[in-house]
Amino acid sequence: MTGPDKNIVFPLKDYNRLCFLKNIIENPNIIVGDYTYYDDFEDVHNFEENVKYHFDFVGDKLIIGKFCMIASDVTFIMNGANHLTNSISTYPFEIFENGWEKAMEGKTYPVKGDTVIGNDVWIGYNATIMPGVRVGDGAIIATNSTVVKDVNPYSVVGGNPAREIKKRFSDKQIEKFLEIQWWNWKIEKITENLPILTANNPDALDHV
Repeated sequence: MTGPDKNIVFPLKDYNRLCFLKNIIENPNIIVGDYTYYDDFEDVHNFEENVKYHFDFVGDKLIIGKFCMIASDVTFIMNGANHLTNSISTYPFEIFENGWEKAMEGKTYPVKGDTVIGNDVWIGYNATIMPGVRVGDGAIIATNSTVVKDVNPYSVVGGNPAREIKKRFSDKQIEKFLEIQWWNWKIEKITENLPILTANNPDALDHV
């Protein structure tokens, strides 16, 4: 058995509020891995609308790994939202006319790079991810959190700004998980080992 078809939009029968996200994405600068799902209270096509300030001329990417779980109203703020922060004023004069158009000549807005979400990441309802943040594999982001800095693998973060609450496993176990990378196994192997993946016995992976 190989589980649900990764290439269908709605993997749950008679339920259209949860989708395999990669199959509805139109923006080439949003890259999503297999089996990552998005659940929306209204319409799954809201996802791209929740990726804010994602302008083509900036060129930054939102990269989301495999087997992620993204709840409704999660927002990604991209680099197009950035203003000058080391200048006297943060005001974007150049977007207006009548002599203000050249205000940014010789200057550039800060760009913090791509936003990268690892594999097997759970992002709770109404969380916000700021530009350039990198979320490690296996992390959990609590409901209503605002993530302003990188998140360690297999950690739980929450709050505004989000802070690490705890690690999900020991450092040794986390190192093992990151080495094994179960999300890159063939789907048949994943299916065969679901009892281990859904249990709290990391040592069982030694025998896979």
